[in-house]
Amino acid sequence: MAAIGSFALLLALGLSVYSFLAGIFALIRQHDESSPRIGETARRAGVMIFAAVLLASLVLVVSAFQDNFTIAYIFHHSNRALSLPYKFAVLWSGQEGSLLFWSLLLAAYGFVLRLRYKTDPRLFAYASVVIAGVQIFFLLLVNFAANPFGLLGGPLRADGSGLNPLLQYPEMVIHPPMLYLGYVGFTVPFAFALGALIMRYPGEKWIHITRRWTMVTWGFLTCGIFLGAHWAYSVLGWGGYWGWDPVENASLMPWLVGTAFLHSVMMQEKRGMLKVWNMWLVFATFWLSILGTFLTRSGIISSVHAFAQSSIGDWFAWFLAISLAVFVYFFFKNKEHLRSEHKLESLVSRESSFLFNNLLFMLACFIVLWGTWFPKISELVQGNKVTVGPPFYNRVNIPVALLLLVLTAVGPLLAWRKTSLESLKRNFFGPTMGAIAVAIFLMATPPSWGSPFGLRPWQDMTYFYSLMAISLCALVTFTVASEFYRGGKVISNKTGQGMFASMVQLTHRNTRRYGGYIVHFGVVVVIIGIAGAAFNQDKEQEMGYGDKATIGPYTLVCRSYTQDDKANYASEWAIMEVYKNGHMIDTLTPERRFYKASQQTTTLPAVRSTLADDLYLVYEGQNPDTQKPILKFHLNPLVMWIWMGVWIILAGTILALIPNAQAAVRVPAPRLVEHAAPVATGD
Repeated sequence: MAAIGSFALLLALGLSVYSFLAGIFALIRQHDESSPRIGETARRAGVMIFAAVLLASLVLVVSAFQDNFTIAYIFHHSNRALSLPYKFAVLWSGQEGSLLFWSLLLAAYGFVLRLRYKTDPRLFAYASVVIAGVQIFFLLLVNFAANPFGLLGGPLRADGSGLNPLLQYPEMVIHPPMLYLGYVGFTVPFAFALGALIMRYPGEKWIHITRRWTMVTWGFLTCGIFLGAHWAYSVLGWGGYWGWDPVENASLMPWLVGTAFLHSVMMQEKRGMLKVWNMWLVFATFWLSILGTFLTRSGIISSVHAFAQSSIGDWFAWFLAISLAVFVYFFFKNKEHLRSEHKLESLVSRESSFLFNNLLFMLACFIVLWGTWFPKISELVQGNKVTVGPPFYNRVNIPVALLLLVLTAVGPLLAWRKTSLESLKRNFFGPTMGAIAVAIFLMATPPSWGSPFGLRPWQDMTYFYSLMAISLCALVTFTVASEFYRGGKVISNKTGQGMFASMVQLTHRNTRRYGGYIVHFGVVVVIIGIAGAAFNQDKEQEMGYGDKATIGPYTLVCRSYTQDDKANYASEWAIMEVYKNGHMIDTLTPERRFYKASQQTTTLPAVRSTLADDLYLVYEGQNPDTQKPILKFHLNPLVMWIWMGVWIILAGTILALIPNAQAAVRVPAPRLVEHAAPVATGD
């Protein structure tokens, strides 16, 4: 099996090299008679890369299911007692397999792109060459630096070392593929952008071609980031979902720049502006995706999520340098082609809102980048490593996020070129009054057990930020609602339809715009959930039979604690009854597991989620003196809003990908004619 997999990878590398070189030759010698034939063979070689890499991936997965421990990668990341879904996840659980999985996804994106080449053959040919170049790098890695089919020396092992316990959770079968689909997918818009730059592509057609590619990729990355947050919340047992870990930051940075690009391209489409800016944004998104992979795999920055330190980081460093050099060369060679067709005419305009929006996204990205690399920078400059934690990121990024919320609210009310102040006041008055009313309600409501009601913003800056965030979320919500209402009212007056049907028709007419509004509303819901973190509570207590603990409105009673032993792991857990207002409402069983193959321990918190709060219980182990379990209790308000908001974001993204429907035309009823001509009928 290992020989088949190794051969498939070598074949894929050869096909990639041919697709790259033949594609370049065909583009350079495009006026030769042989050029179309050579270009077609390059395209077909690119298509076959997917088949070769898919074969190698299937060989690795089958080897995991067969417990083929002669392959070193299978031995280190699987064992016989591992359940079947996690044996499938072995493909991306380690360094070598995840790089193979990256190559597979890139080959799949290239496969789809090369099948759709007739949309614009020359532009697609350039994009195909760029993708082939990136593919060569990853196939060089899996062939020579991190081969997943290396054989294990010595006698045959009876069992493997087992999968990392932190990865033995259902979400981890989904989270890495989604995240990788986002990382890898940004290669496609970058390939089109670099191709358009090299060939001095006329007009903005390349933007239209890549829009859906970018939105799909952005959607995958969004889904991957929040699945990772939910995994951290459900498995790591620390009561949180985002710790500003370097690997978490590595996924956030391309998301921030990619979001800026999605907003910025609208200015290029509508007004022919920000061409240089957009070119750098799409490159930076791709480059940061590779940088994130470098952070994860080089060991240069320590992280609980990172792979083991290895020399593979040098390969990524060289690739980052080469890709930057290639882009900079073609940018300065053809930058005259990127001149803007119009200039910013007014600060009170849709263009200015997009510009400030982009600047804030880039500022947030720079803050995350600086904080992530600061330990390494401080070590190089001062000789000692200085780390920055969540307080730094929260203190600096929260004001930036609040300003982004303001722009999200104001942006839809601004017109292109210039907006009159009277129009802005008229449209902004209602949403502003609504947001002020929400803020007054939050401060006037009597405080209770740390809920987000009864805020006293003058007592603590954290509460002030939470109040501002929720109030600005209300402002965005009212703004989005007013946009739907005004547009629906116009259609209702013209067609006589009900308001709801009119708003549905309005959405179908411009799915991109109103899908974007739904995405904004989803972001609002997520931020409301994050704002609840200002009111988190936690306590730790030893719990014997019948012992009680109180947190917020909940009383918890320990009814029993027990142990179990299974083939893959041994476990111990407590059975906790949950009471509220004197009534039992639930039973929770926080658990702690010891995985035999890997000799590692992990926790499985028990979580009771409602719209108001999450009751989060962690079994931390037994006191060796009393043999009683020690439990930690967290009360986290509004966390469910985060996961609901993600679904709304994804729904809005899908809606924005749907083509616009044609506007309904009202056909007048035919007038009755008194003396109609007779109609002949046949028998």
